[in-house]
Amino acid sequence: MILEEVTTAAQAKAFLAVNVHINQNDPNYVRPLDKDVEEVFDPSKNKAFRFGEAIRWILKDPQGNLIGRVAAFINKKYKTKGDDGPVGGLGFFDCIHNQEAANLLLDTAKQWLEARGMTAMDGPINFGERDKWWGLLSEGFEPPLYCMNYNQPYYKELFETYGFKPFFYQACFSLRVKDRVQEKFYERHKALAADPDYSSDNIKKNNLDKYAREFTIVYNKAWAGHGGLKQMEEKVARKMFQSMKAVLDERICWLIYYKKEPIGVWMNLPDLNQWFKLLNGKFGLLDKLKFLWYKKTKPCNKFVGLVFGIVPEFQGKGADAYMIVEGCKQIQRLTIENGEYRIGKPIYDQYEMQWIGEFNPKMINVAEALGTYKSRRLTTYRYNFDREKEFKMHPVL
Repeated sequence: MILEEVTTAAQAKAFLAVNVHINQNDPNYVRPLDKDVEEVFDPSKNKAFRFGEAIRWILKDPQGNLIGRVAAFINKKYKTKGDDGPVGGLGFFDCIHNQEAANLLLDTAKQWLEARGMTAMDGPINFGERDKWWGLLSEGFEPPLYCMNYNQPYYKELFETYGFKPFFYQACFSLRVKDRVQEKFYERHKALAADPDYSSDNIKKNNLDKYAREFTIVYNKAWAGHGGLKQMEEKVARKMFQSMKAVLDERICWLIYYKKEPIGVWMNLPDLNQWFKLLNGKFGLLDKLKFLWYKKTKPCNKFVGLVFGIVPEFQGKGADAYMIVEGCKQIQRLTIENGEYRIGKPIYDQYEMQWIGEFNPKMINVAEALGTYKSRRLTTYRYNFDREKEFKMHPVL
């Protein structure tokens, strides 16, 4: 077998091709946009390079055929629960069903990380934020969400035979939009809707700066300081909102307020992969025009949860139910007549949430309370370089 570090444009192209080659006969596979993968390894696009470094390899058989790939990275900002010392990462792993080939790729990543002082490695993870390319798909081999890992079922065998152990599991939950939520949500909504201090608004494209500012307020109260998350600057939120503008569906993005101050946010997007799968990984100017045409002419039947949160002082007071039911007025075309909540014809068929770590039972309970079912499960693995060290899973929050 021939292992090559990715240092040329041709090798970078081959790195992308491995993923296509391994999955090409799988009807559920959706080819990622090339740019989304390439930007992970571009120091001008990925701020993780300010705090670390990354490397890639491709693997060929003796005849020169592509049979595998892997990336390894260190990130000083990557903090995990536990006492395993500095932990490196590996990701973008693909391999034929051959343990020897997998071992060579994983050994190569391990040796590179050890040489840089790491004492363990997690994978498959992203060189950057956790909302992309995180975890090994182990249950629910359905078409992936945008920037979600997709792999063949035998990858679990390759990782665990090598010696990786599950560090934590990641659950995705789905529901059929036509179904009613639990009755307690309607009861809580009714109570808060009767209070004139509560109000709601769906995000409008013609006033994104306002909603970005309000999103920042909620985010910094609800998430900053948890799990290593830092305060978000308003300019970062504005940039994020502008980047989503072309694919934003105003009807599925909501904020709620108490005395006109934002206290909750529920952000969703259409399932972008239903359109991106038609582009074969490309997103140049012509492909962007194709995307806009597909978006206009090919209806999307699923929307995807990105962010859901309530500021701490309003948690446990029914604000989550109020926000969900307010959103349902458009998403389900819900009407309220004489205190009765009636569902009309929904604008989407299915809803799926981005993954929730199973180490966070509170958020799992919130998801399950909506009447969801577990649609897929991913696994973040850890491998301690000291094989005698006691292995511990991610602690429960």
